[in-house]
Amino acid sequence: MAAPVSRVGVGVIVTRPGGDLLLGYRIKAGETPTWCLPGGHVEPGETFEAAALRELHEETGIVTRQPVEIFAFLQQLDSDRTAITGAALISLGDEIAEPRVTEPDVFDRWTWFPQKELPTPLFPASDAMLSLWQDRPCPEGWRIYRVD
Repeated sequence: MAAPVSRVGVGVIVTRPGGDLLLGYRIKAGETPTWCLPGGHVEPGETFEAAALRELHEETGIVTRQPVEIFAFLQQLDSDRTAITGAALISLGDEIAEPRVTEPDVFDRWTWFPQKELPTPLFPASDAMLSLWQDRPCPEGWRIYRVD
C-alpha cells in the first residue's frame, strides 16, 4: 500500500480598511459547508507568498500588489497524511477589492466580515489560522509554528 501524499498549502487572511476580513462559503461536494479563507496548494517551485497571491486571484478574482506576510505554519496532526499550511496575511489598504465567485463548484459566495463577528462553522485550516491571528486557543488536532 502506498503512503498518502503530503499536502502543502497556504491560507490567506485578507483584510481591507476598517479591518474586515474575507471569507468564502465553501460548498465543495463531499464536504460539510463551511466558511473558508482563500487558499490552496503550493505548486512545486512556488513560494508561499506567490501561492497566496495566485490562490487569492484564482478563487476571488482579486489582484493586488500589496505585500504578503507569512506569519506562521500550521501542521494538521489528525490527518491521514502530512499536512502543512502556510499562514499568509494581505492587507489591501485603500485598494477597492470586490471578490467574485470564480469557482462555483467550490464557493457559493465571498463576504467581508468584521473581525469580531466571524461566521461558523469555519473550515478547519481557516479556524486554526484565525485562532492564532485572533489570539485564541488553537483547535485540537493542530500545531502552530509562529514565524518571527
